[in-house]
Amino acid sequence: MKLYGIKNCDTVKKARKWLDEQGVDYQFHDFKKDGLDDDLLSKWESAVGWESLLNRRGTTWRKLPEEVRDTISAQSAHAIMLENPSIIKRPVVENGNEVRVGFNADEWAAWLA
Repeated sequence: MKLYGIKNCDTVKKARKWLDEQGVDYQFHDFKKDGLDDDLLSKWESAVGWESLLNRRGTTWRKLPEEVRDTISAQSAHAIMLENPSIIKRPVVENGNEVRVGFNADEWAAWLA
């Protein structure tokens, strides 16, 4: 299992703490520090859709010009996420061929059971 996110993100901290408490072995990739490449982002977009990856509730989204937010598309979202990974909803988790976005302890417990 590989968990992607930003080390200082509260949701990522909760997810990592929960995984540790459950004894789940995972690898952490800080995409702010370790980077994010085009192929990986495209893989996630294919798996869950660009809309699921784009965090429209965070400060990074709100800092985008209104005209960019109003005309967002798959192509522009991809470029924005590559340029500024902090706009990606976190965490992103790869477990085998499955990709999940966000953290919910109950859903993860059922998923990993």
